Order: sequence, then structure tokens, then C-alpha cells
Amino acid sequence: MRILVVCPHFEPDVAPTGAVITEIAHRLAECGHELDVVTSLPWYKSHAIESGWRGKLVRRENTAWGRITRVHPFPTDKRNIPARAAGFAGFTVLTTIFSVFSRRRPDVVLTMSPPLTLGLAGWIAARIRRVPMVFNVQDIFPDVAIEVGAISRPALIRLLRRLEKFTYRRADAVTVLSDDLRDNVVEKLAGKGRTEVRVIPNFVDVERIVPGRRDNAYREEFGLGDRTVIMYAGNLGFSQPLELMVQAARRLRHRDDLVFVINGGGSTRPGLEDSASDLDNLIFVDLQPVGRLPEVLAAGDIHVIALRAGLGRSSVPSKLYSILAAGRPVLASIDDGTEVVRVLAASGAGRSVPPEDAAAFCAAIEVLVDEDLTEMGRRGRAFVEDWVSPAGVAAAYVELFRDIGAAGRNDSGRATQ
Repeated sequence: MRILVVCPHFEPDVAPTGAVITEIAHRLAECGHELDVVTSLPWYKSHAIESGWRGKLVRRENTAWGRITRVHPFPTDKRNIPARAAGFAGFTVLTTIFSVFSRRRPDVVLTMSPPLTLGLAGWIAARIRRVPMVFNVQDIFPDVAIEVGAISRPALIRLLRRLEKFTYRRADAVTVLSDDLRDNVVEKLAGKGRTEVRVIPNFVDVERIVPGRRDNAYREEFGLGDRTVIMYAGNLGFSQPLELMVQAARRLRHRDDLVFVINGGGSTRPGLEDSASDLDNLIFVDLQPVGRLPEVLAAGDIHVIALRAGLGRSSVPSKLYSILAAGRPVLASIDDGTEVVRVLAASGAGRSVPPEDAAAFCAAIEVLVDEDLTEMGRRGRAFVEDWVSPAGVAAAYVELFRDIGAAGRNDSGRATQ
């Protein structure tokens, strides 16, 4: 099978969605499928084109399994919404052109969102080539941007809502990460069109990420010692209310046995650092290389997942499964009744509190640090050992590709699940 993949990031870019689609692509290639990938030049780490990739609008490379075409993403400051929208538009135009004129006619187009505009690029390519399109939704957009206040103009919201529904209804299938996200998409489809909505969760690689020694080089490098480490590792953006970490560090600064770590970068980091400038029990660490992920996870005793109110039904933090695979418990500040809360309840590998509730968050830390964290970690690890593997996720996509291909040939329609 020939698969055209349209995605915002791909290795060596370090974006989480890039890691997901890269692993899926490699697993598809291992099964003998050919791929053409259209993506961006690496830029996620510092929001600028990385050294060694600059100087060209487009770069192509041939691989053993196909070709990668990388186009300029026109990166801008996340806080500059008009500039960011223009950047997305330029990236989408280039992506559309090189998707339409990929060197081989694909059997199917797999498009990843966000950004939502890539759905349009994938649909145009699929339409011109007369093949099915699968729209992979990692976060529901524009819901996330509206909830955090990044988009507030009514006219822009209406435009994005129309584009969202347009893409859903013209995709042959939409894949989402959880039942929450499926319900969100099905509601927006409102029975219109024949789009199938299928849950294919992100994988966890339990062979690469295993429980490791907590007294490792990361702890030594950043002076964490034998203290209990409460860690947030990931993007520092508007979706993550990490002022909770600052408030908890301030409230618990009298406890010499605790230290808080915020590992990562993003638009909100400068403000967080300013607000925590007087705290010596909160340490900021830059985003670490991908290969160091198991070590970073092992260094934390309690890992934090935090999403602003309302986002738990639009987004599933993929870091959840990596944390559990590393044998570490989770403290989640997130909407009740959502995927993360259900997983923690089912596994017994952590606690959840209401989103943006500083008092509940701090109280939960004080309870957790006195519990058997090692046993919690064991339960989490046991839970994800039965989770979907990278090979399993790739197989689920192949099954979907074949299903929608057969449905198209038979013209029998598709039922929304």
C-alpha cells in the first residue's frame, strides 16, 4: 500500500505529535508499505528553523521506504495570533502543493491535526488523486484555542468551526484518541455525511520506556539529590496551568524533602520563572533530547499532568502513558470524567483533582508524598503493559485504510460509530 502522510512534524523534530507519527510511519514501513511524507522543516524546539535546515524553502530526502518532503513552516511567536495564522496559511499552501504533486499516486492520505488547516491540504490531495483520506485528530481544534482564550473574535471562531465541520464531513474517516474526543467529533458531524469516527489511541513503547533508577545522572546534573521530585515535563503553553506548580512550591517551601521541577519550554515559561524567582525549591530545566526521556521520567517521583478547565474533553496528553510505562505515579489537574481520570482510577496509579484548583492540587501533593509511590508506579506499569503498542497502532491504521478502501469500492456507505 502507498500512503501519503501529511503532518506538522516528523523526526528529527522533537514535537510530541512528530514522535507519534514518526513511530507509526516506521512501523508501517516495517510491514512493507511505501510512504511519502509531507511535513515541516524542524522548528519546534526553539520556534525557529533549526541549524542545518535553514536556507531553503523546501528540502527533500529519499529513504528506504519512500520520500520525505519538508517545507517551511513560517514559525512565529505563539502569542502573536495574526502572525501565527499567516504562518499556518503559508505552511498549508506549501503542504498542499507538494501533497498534490507527490511523485506517486497514493492509495490513501493520512492527515494529522492540529493545525486544522492541514485537513484542507489532505482533502485536496485526496480529492485530486481520487483516494480516501483519514483525518487524525490529536487535539480538537478550535476548541482548545477557544477555551484558553487564544482565539476570541466571533468571526474567526465561526470561520474555524466551519472549516472543522467541512473537514470532518469530507474525510472518509476521522481518528481520535479517546471516547471523549469521539463524542465531540460525532456531535459536530450531527449525522451529516458518511464519515466514520474511530478511536485509535496513541501507543506506548513499553520496550523503550521502562522503570529506571531514580538516582540517575539527571538528578545529579540538576542537584535534586534524594528529595521527592514533583515534576512537570512537557510544553509550557496556554493550555497548561503551571502556575499550580509555582503555588504548590510556595505553599510547601518549608518542606526540605520536596523539590519541584518544570522541564520544558514554551510561551509561558518566562512568566512562570518571574513568578517563581524567589523560590529555591522550584527548578526550571530546558527541554531535553528525546533519547533522554526515560531518564527524565525516572528522575521524577510524582509526575504532573495539567490542563485548563474544559480542555480534558478536547485533548488527551500522550505523556500519561509514558509516565505510567516508566513506573511513576501521576497527579492530574484535569476535568472529571475524562480519559486521564478514568485511566488513573482504573490503574490505581495516581490521583486527579479539578482543573486550576490550587488548594486541591496542593492538598493532593501532601497526601501523595506520604503514600507508597513505588507501588503506585508498579500498578501503572502493569496497566500499560497491556496497552496498544506502536505496531498495534500501525496495524489499526492499516485495517482502517482497508476498510474505507473497500467501502469506497463497494459504495456501501459508512456508518459513524
